[in-house]
Amino acid sequence: MTMLDQYAVFGHPISHSKSPRIHSLFAEQTHQQMQYIAQDVPAVNFKTTADAFFSEGGKGLNCTVPLKELAWQYADQLSERARKSKAVNTLARDTDGSILGDNTDGIGLVNDLTLNHDITLLNSRILILGAGGATRGILLPLLAQHPAHITIVNRTQLKAKTIVHEFADTGSLNSCDYADLTSLQFDLIINATSASLSDELPPLPNALLAASGSCYDLAYGNKPTAFVRWGAAQQARKSLDGLGMLVEQAAEAFALWRGIRPETAPVIDLLNRDRETLNFYR
Repeated sequence: MTMLDQYAVFGHPISHSKSPRIHSLFAEQTHQQMQYIAQDVPAVNFKTTADAFFSEGGKGLNCTVPLKELAWQYADQLSERARKSKAVNTLARDTDGSILGDNTDGIGLVNDLTLNHDITLLNSRILILGAGGATRGILLPLLAQHPAHITIVNRTQLKAKTIVHEFADTGSLNSCDYADLTSLQFDLIINATSASLSDELPPLPNALLAASGSCYDLAYGNKPTAFVRWGAAQQARKSLDGLGMLVEQAAEAFALWRGIRPETAPVIDLLNRDRETLNFYR
């Protein structure tokens, strides 16, 4: 009997995760012999549980809230995007037993924006709402697309300024306060705050979105988030949530582990059909 290669997602809580279904669909599509499960792992148990997983032959892990910073510390080697973001969502065991840490969130976002939705990032004016780990995770791949500039706005200015300082050598980046937004316009506004989890909205002025501009919420749910609804009310060309990013970042992890890139469009379409009738929360 052939033993299946073992993969998992660790998080706390984790029962809502769609990652096992996504990776099962990828494996079926690409004919890979593997098993992917979700495991509830509190932060205090992360190191011992990860040690046991890899010592028993596990090939790769995804890590979600609240484990991404711990996974960053756990890795023996880091990709450049993981090193800069100080967070890891993908761990891969190399043939020599060492553990590589990567962050696939940013490239997942870029792929969803550019490949799935034809949103141009080159020379665009981008605003990111929030200055937490989610913003750190997406910055480097966004800056690699050579936007005109990226502005980070946050209620706590120090956090935004700290990120700007740390990423200053990677592109045109600045920060501002929400009160400063009244005189500015952007081609793309990305919500990286947790406000959508409580169906709330950051304090955004009207006319913030340029003509034909787009909005993107890293969060997603069964119904449009408050930010997605705001974007639609502002006549955004596209106002999107993060379901596509979820699938695209998973595909990047899958390619790292298996050496083959799955097609994401049919998986995104399937999940979109599912959530018309079911509640999904990550």
